Amino acid sequence: MNAQVHQEGPQRAHDIVLFGATGFVGTLTAEYLAEHAPAGLRWALAGRDLGKLERLRDRLAARHPHCAALPLLRADAGDAGAVRELAAATRVLATTVGPYVWYGAELVAACAEEGTDYLDPTGEPEFVDRMYVAHDARARETGARLVHACGFDSVPADLGAYFTVHRLPEGVPLRIDGFVRSNALFSGGTLASALTALGRGPQTLAAAHARRLHEPRIAGRRVRGPVGPPRFSRETGTWALPLPTLDPAVVARSAAALERYGPDFRYRHYASVRRLPVALGGTAAMGATLALAQVPAARRWLMSRWEPGSGPGAERRARSWFTLRFVGEGGGRRVFTEVSGGDPGYGETAKMLAESALCLALDALPERAGQLTTAVAMGDALLDRLRKAGLRFRVADAR
Repeated sequence: MNAQVHQEGPQRAHDIVLFGATGFVGTLTAEYLAEHAPAGLRWALAGRDLGKLERLRDRLAARHPHCAALPLLRADAGDAGAVRELAAATRVLATTVGPYVWYGAELVAACAEEGTDYLDPTGEPEFVDRMYVAHDARARETGARLVHACGFDSVPADLGAYFTVHRLPEGVPLRIDGFVRSNALFSGGTLASALTALGRGPQTLAAAHARRLHEPRIAGRRVRGPVGPPRFSRETGTWALPLPTLDPAVVARSAAALERYGPDFRYRHYASVRRLPVALGGTAAMGATLALAQVPAARRWLMSRWEPGSGPGAERRARSWFTLRFVGEGGGRRVFTEVSGGDPGYGETAKMLAESALCLALDALPERAGQLTTAVAMGDALLDRLRKAGLRFRVADAR
């Protein structure tokens, strides 16, 4: 079943279901949908605690009276039967319940079986690779689009690289480096996901190896997302520290699927730091955190410092920002582009996740299915949505 048939398929009770709606990012996503979902969109709130869902609906309805009629759906992420019913009832299922390696597998499986589009904002490489091996083939058969990393991991990098590629010549080798800066804080849920991923090094490597065995090789093209060396970036005037996040793999997967990225494509991802002492301190802190994450007791202690569901308040989020600057080269041309916005991990992640769900539910999209990146699944349609929603994609310079 192709994506167009899927979009026009049998009527379901809901267009979008938001699972984990009462968590920190889930609540922000629900608030965004309450504000921006078009009239007539059939969306619902879902989670394991009906009382919390009712209280959230009441808060939404106090500002948006139409939300008083929002359906509430109870399901536990570990209950395969309940999750299957949830997936069967909607065209798009977005979840904010992490760490995804613990709580996400049943949802992905259910969506792949039911031909339901799936979204999450995960940054966990192990989870994404495991879900590819387990469910990509079935999703291709049913027409489901399984789109991970629909938040700060990894929409700015993925769509920013996509935006940059389209400002470079076609049919030539392309090189893009991304440099990210931000002043944002993190929540308890984000910390739990990050520490879980850091503490599962062997499992992450095994999942990546299994994916390589299953993933078809690209014929006649080369795509890479290597970890670049620490260096001083003359292009940005900052110290560039390699970021071993999910972002380079996501960009590389978009490049593998889309020939517009050229016959030989490379993307590297960096943290951009203005002062050398800060760069050295950040490197030391990352090394210490990685070491502590390997010790279960230390990992649990770190997680306990910030409770799941907690996060920076509205005033602090309002002061938060991010920029992701790209330097792209190819065919004798060099272009500087930038993606920027407000609070990356929460306000903008909620926006990205909600707009991705609206895009899958409402927009005319390429006829693709299986595990997809945002650039491959939605491309220009999502880019246009996010620009209208306030994220800035711009060309800073071109030579």
